[in-house]
Amino acid sequence: MIAFVGRWGAHMPYLFFADLLVVTHLAFVAFVILGGLLVRRWPWVAWFHIPAVCWGVGIELTSGTCPLTPLENWLRNRGGAMAYETDFVAEYLLPLVYPVGLTRTAQFAFGSGALAVNVLAYRRLWRRRSGAPCRIMRG
Repeated sequence: MIAFVGRWGAHMPYLFFADLLVVTHLAFVAFVILGGLLVRRWPWVAWFHIPAVCWGVGIELTSGTCPLTPLENWLRNRGGAMAYETDFVAEYLLPLVYPVGLTRTAQFAFGSGALAVNVLAYRRLWRRRSGAPCRIMRG
């Protein structure tokens, strides 16, 4: 620990929490997209998942900024910004949460895709619980 403090100084906690925030952000995005599958197994998860979907899809469709993004930027700035060359978080997780060249069209597609996946998951769950057959297309 002393070697860490000597090398990183007071910046280490900021960088650690910035990286932790990116992991949390990625987990939230995964929960928004795939949480409907958890609801099939544990229906009580819907109490958390539905608001998360509303928030995540709403942010994407309105081009809003998630409050985690400015917080992460603040932490990185306080930690000396690019204090690390590259690591797992920077190399693999950051591009998933913050894709390069993210356009409004891509953002809308991501939001619509997340909404579609969850509508289908909840539709199947609803039909299964009500006893009605689950058909994707009627005809």
